[in-house]
Amino acid sequence: MYQHGMSCNTVGTETMNENKFMTVDPNTGAMEAAIKPLPFKDSNFIHSGIGGAAAGKKNRTWKNLKQILASERALPWQLNDPSYFNIEAPPSFKPAKKYSDISGLPANYTDPQSKLRFSSTEEFAYIRMLPSDVVTGYLALRKATSIVP
Repeated sequence: MYQHGMSCNTVGTETMNENKFMTVDPNTGAMEAAIKPLPFKDSNFIHSGIGGAAAGKKNRTWKNLKQILASERALPWQLNDPSYFNIEAPPSFKPAKKYSDISGLPANYTDPQSKLRFSSTEEFAYIRMLPSDVVTGYLALRKATSIVP
C-alpha cells in the first residue's frame, strides 16, 4: 500500500520522507533513522520573502495589474505616447512572423512560382495542384497581390 510521501518495498524496506531515511530490517522489524542532507538543498539559503526585518530585507509586495495601471495613469504622459490604453505604437524592430497560407502553422518556406508560404512537403504538393484563381485568392487574403505567372 502506498501512502502520500512514502514508498514501500517488501524486502529490506526503506521509506523516504523529505531528508530522513528509515530502514526496516526484514528479520527483526526494527527501524533505524538516519538523517542525510539532500544534495540539491542549500542549508544556508534564506528566502527573500520570508523573515522580513529578521532577514535584513523588506517583504516584497507585488502589485496587481489594476495598481500598475493606476500608477501609470498618474504619470505625466503625452497624448500620443504608447500605453496599454491606446493601440497606436511605433513599428516593431523584430521581423514579422510568417505563417503558412494553407494550414496557418509557422512557415519556413515560400513557393517560388505562386509565392504562397508553406510549412511541409505535403502542403507544397497541395499548392502545386491548386488552380491559379485559388492561388490568387490565398494571396488576396494575405494582401500580397503581386502574382508571378
